[in-house]
Amino acid sequence: MTVLRLARSELKRMTGGLLPKLTILALALVPLLYGAVYLYANWDPYGKLNQIDAALVVQDSGATAADGTRLEAGRKVAESLVDGHVFNWKTVASTEEADQGVSNGTYAFALKIPQDFSANLVSPGSFDAANQAMLNVTTNDANNYLLSTIVDKLTTAVHTTVAKEVGEETANQLLTGFGTIHTQMLKASDGAGQLADGVARLHEGTVTLHQGTGELKTGATELYNGELKLRDGAASLSAGAGQLSTGLTQLKDKTAALPADAQRLADGAAQVAAGNAALNTAFNNTVQAIPGQLAAAQESAQQAAAQAQRSRVVASTSRLVAAGVLTQEQADKVVADVDATPAPPAASAASAAAAASGAKLQAAAAQVQKLADGSAAVSAGAAQLAGAAPALSDAVAKASAGADQLAGGSAALAAGQQNAVDGAGRLVQGAQKLDDGAAQLESGAATASDGAGTLAAELAKGAGKVPNPDDAQKNSLSKVMADPVAVSNVSQAKAGSYGAGLAPFFLTLALWIGIFMLVQAMRPVTQRALASNAPAWKIAAGGWLPFLAVSAVQASLLTLVVDVGLGLDPAHPVLMWFLMLAAAMAFSAIIQGVVALLGSPGKLVVLILLVLQLVSSGGTFPWQTTPEPLHVVHQILPMGYVVSGMRHLIYGADLALILPTMLGLVGYTLLGLAMSTVAVRKNKYWTLKTLKPEIAV
Repeated sequence: MTVLRLARSELKRMTGGLLPKLTILALALVPLLYGAVYLYANWDPYGKLNQIDAALVVQDSGATAADGTRLEAGRKVAESLVDGHVFNWKTVASTEEADQGVSNGTYAFALKIPQDFSANLVSPGSFDAANQAMLNVTTNDANNYLLSTIVDKLTTAVHTTVAKEVGEETANQLLTGFGTIHTQMLKASDGAGQLADGVARLHEGTVTLHQGTGELKTGATELYNGELKLRDGAASLSAGAGQLSTGLTQLKDKTAALPADAQRLADGAAQVAAGNAALNTAFNNTVQAIPGQLAAAQESAQQAAAQAQRSRVVASTSRLVAAGVLTQEQADKVVADVDATPAPPAASAASAAAAASGAKLQAAAAQVQKLADGSAAVSAGAAQLAGAAPALSDAVAKASAGADQLAGGSAALAAGQQNAVDGAGRLVQGAQKLDDGAAQLESGAATASDGAGTLAAELAKGAGKVPNPDDAQKNSLSKVMADPVAVSNVSQAKAGSYGAGLAPFFLTLALWIGIFMLVQAMRPVTQRALASNAPAWKIAAGGWLPFLAVSAVQASLLTLVVDVGLGLDPAHPVLMWFLMLAAAMAFSAIIQGVVALLGSPGKLVVLILLVLQLVSSGGTFPWQTTPEPLHVVHQILPMGYVVSGMRHLIYGADLALILPTMLGLVGYTLLGLAMSTVAVRKNKYWTLKTLKPEIAV
């Protein structure tokens, strides 16, 4: 019995009547019911979002930007959303109504633009009050879980668009500010240049000032030295004034009795003059009466009077000399004048005769007359002296008082001069500090002059580094600044739609399910074949070929409907069909081998393999995102390789892995046939379980 005869006999059995034929037809259409219908229902869901009602609440009151531009961002966003027709937007008056609509399912979700949306958008123009503009979205997963993800993408797109638009305006203002800064820095550079010139002149002035303070310090030192000399002179003056005051005080004390003494001298001189006059008269009378006796008496009287007068003059002049009124020379002259007054010559009694005596007496009378006249003159001088003595005493007293005042004033002058010396010393110290300060000021002015020049140069250099873009540059730069990162998508292989993206997974999954359904109506191994003497591998291959034939029809119908009916338009349609046939070959061999080897429990194993491949093949999310144990499942089972190969053939990616995938599917086919061969050998020997199995499905 050949393999083809075994397969043909099983197919004749399955198509021997109308119902078996319908069954085979239904089984051939199972992949279409699962794969094609599902893809049809989900071919382009994103293109049908405009059939979903969404609430739109616009409460934005607008705002005025820093440059006076009126911004109505909320209204523009709403208009953009409505014009985009992504969703079927329904304008709602209040947030409460929108939230209630989302809660009861009237709206799939709600997008609310708050009152301060525009105000917050322009707030970055004021650095002290920047706030983020908010878009409030209300979703309800009870309406649809995936809708929340879709809405997140929508709001992210809106956020990006609005942020880019507002960012361009803000960046434009910022660049305009840079231009203003550039201009102002140029002005500042000019001002710094003027400042540098002024500081240079200031430095020249400080040099002159330093020179002047040096001269001031020198002058202050000279003044201090002069004040020291003045202080010493004032001290000497004070000492001399003190001595003068002391001497004048002594003079005042000693001349206090001078008026009285001078008066007594005048009185004595007057008495002498009167006596001399009386003597002269008496002498003349005596001469006439008693010439001889007169001469002797006159001589004796003259001598006594002269001696008395001289004694009195000597005593008076001595007191005047002691008082300092007369010098010793003046006193001696007065005494000499008194002594020079000639006394009458004495008459010789023996030789004088009466006549001679008379002549001599007449001559003596003349001398007495001179003595009387001299005494009168002395009396007049003494009277003048007595009259001048009180004035002299007063003058001496006043001189003494003046000397006292002079002594006090000179002492005050000495004290004041000491203060002047101290002040001059402080002036010297101040002049020194002023000179030091002037030196520091000169140094600082030099540094400031250098710094001002450097400032002017650096400001000019900095102004050259601050951008000063023109309008075209600002427009270009503001766009870049608002959206600095652009993504250039280079898609090496791209699915045309959401359905095309799911097609590799669902086509592969539908093919497995369709073949799995074949074991519900087709026998993996026929009892007749087992009873024959054919080799086990022929019986196994003959049992597998009917599965292969029907699964090939399933794969061909599924490929045709999806390509033509749904418009999948694969990049490599023929290779895609061959891969589907290879997958049908491998899947049918594995499923037929498992069920043949394990019997009814094998169907459960096939179902378990379906579930494991469903979660590990990477049909929706990348298989690398699954838990680590499922990575091993992905590497072992065939569905993941088929899904990857289908993607490359449908989207037009690299075909290098197609040949290894095909060879791998051949390997899985051989594995299935091996399991089927083992099952044939096992089932050639009947047991009680063969006649009455424990479970039959």
